[in-house]
Amino acid sequence: MYGVIINLRETPLKDALEEKEITKISNPSIVVDRRNYTLNLYSDTILVKQYSAVFGRNSGSVKLSKSDFITPTGKYKICKIDTNYTYYKKLYLDFPNLADASEALRNKIITKDEFLQISNSLSFNQCSSGNTVLGADIGIQGIGEYDIIFRNLPFVFNWTNGSIAISNENIDELLSVVNIGTKVTIKN
Repeated sequence: MYGVIINLRETPLKDALEEKEITKISNPSIVVDRRNYTLNLYSDTILVKQYSAVFGRNSGSVKLSKSDFITPTGKYKICKIDTNYTYYKKLYLDFPNLADASEALRNKIITKDEFLQISNSLSFNQCSSGNTVLGADIGIQGIGEYDIIFRNLPFVFNWTNGSIAISNENIDELLSVVNIGTKVTIKN
């Protein structure tokens, strides 16, 4: 019941914009704070709204494989939007980006061919190639059919593959103001 009460007090995006005296979000960006379990939506440099978020099942800041269930840290962009995703809707990030791929190549986690696959995908402003050890299925997603249960938990339950999960209602709000190319920073 505690989780339901907390969620009833959440301010809709429209009201948050009015409180900040903003009529339209310009130059949207997202900052994810893993330590505080939040996803923050900005208009230029103004924090418009903070959302509760959960992450990958395992802690750690360096994602070494598609099956390690770690949410990576770094600077990314939204590279694809899927409105028919298993967990409701998903904003795919360009993980692994060149920094991730370079680090993985340097540490012999991926091969030079895999690095070139990632690099080629990114050079065409596409999502990274998923055909590497690192994978490429990281993004900001809804919860799906269990939304009512998970969004109302009175505690944090990290359950994703490394993606950032927010409620279905909140992913709809984000989709109304972000687009492909929106910058996303994920901090520890």
